[in-house]
Amino acid sequence: MWNIVWISLFSCQKTPIEAVQPISVAPPSIPELVQANGQYKTVPLEKDTIRIAVIQSDATRIADGDSPTDIIANNLEHIIEMGTSACSSENSPDIILFHEFPLTGYISGARDEKLTKTISIPGAETEALSKLAISCDSYVVFGAYAQDPAWPRHILSLTTVINRTGEIISTVWKPRNIKRFYDDFEITTTTVEGIQEKFREQYGLAAELPIIRTEFGNLAFSTVQLDPLIFAAYTMQGAEIMLRTATYFFEEDVVATSMYNNVYSAMANIPGKAPYGGNSIVVSPNGKVMGRLPHDKEGILQIDIPIAEFRKDRKIPQYSVALTQSVFQQYREEIPANHLDLPADQLPNDGREMKILLDSISRW
Repeated sequence: MWNIVWISLFSCQKTPIEAVQPISVAPPSIPELVQANGQYKTVPLEKDTIRIAVIQSDATRIADGDSPTDIIANNLEHIIEMGTSACSSENSPDIILFHEFPLTGYISGARDEKLTKTISIPGAETEALSKLAISCDSYVVFGAYAQDPAWPRHILSLTTVINRTGEIISTVWKPRNIKRFYDDFEITTTTVEGIQEKFREQYGLAAELPIIRTEFGNLAFSTVQLDPLIFAAYTMQGAEIMLRTATYFFEEDVVATSMYNNVYSAMANIPGKAPYGGNSIVVSPNGKVMGRLPHDKEGILQIDIPIAEFRKDRKIPQYSVALTQSVFQQYREEIPANHLDLPADQLPNDGREMKILLDSISRW
């Protein structure tokens, strides 16, 4: 049985759909990302209070000898069932948030093997989840390992955002991977940072850390953990709700992000017996945990957010940029950007080869 939790702060009703224009990702010049007066761009809210459903779903992992297509299809059917259950409540959600890898679970192994376990976007999976979005009259957000013909042999970690009419309005790349966190390997997925120059050429600067301005608030999406500068950059652009996904996470990171940046945060995680499994949460801007699921069970957490009250007279937070910029200007990251801008046949085969690559180009 799923553990379903509802926390209601305000009553809310559905109102007619309002169109949301996706952000242009290929402007002819450098766009204005941050307004100098502390304000930020929005679109009108459809309602005063919105509801988020955080889905903590298990995922059958693809083992040796399994058909990846069959396993992904089974996992897809399962999360659609859970999403449909979330929509069966009296006040159905405006946003349904799945975790980082609900279709495959975390996968490891060599590059050729991992590529067989990815999806294409758009594809059969997004088509099915678009139907869920339409039937629930909700935004649907999910993470996935994906591949793209524009980036042959690259394994991408993408967060896909589907609106209430079933349209894919954004596929958000993971900005960067955590590094030097593990002793003997590094994460091999390709991020914005790994091919930053070509990413900017193809998609534009605004697509690196995009804000999706919707009738339910300004949304930011990220699979990044333990990286406060990323979340500050989102908030400077006007993020109001951080929709985060994880394969294991640190609750303190989510709480701190909300407090430092004055935003609501929702984290969807995969359940597990390990210390960092499950515990999917929603956190208020003052760092209060508004709801939490168990660490080892599937569940649906539904939380109401008073977005209109929160937005009233709000400005972006006070950041000490002028005071600290001389320090930041002297800081040099250990691993240079564009480190995965390599011929397809030279991409690291696995985590150990990725570590060898990073060791070889380290500036420290």
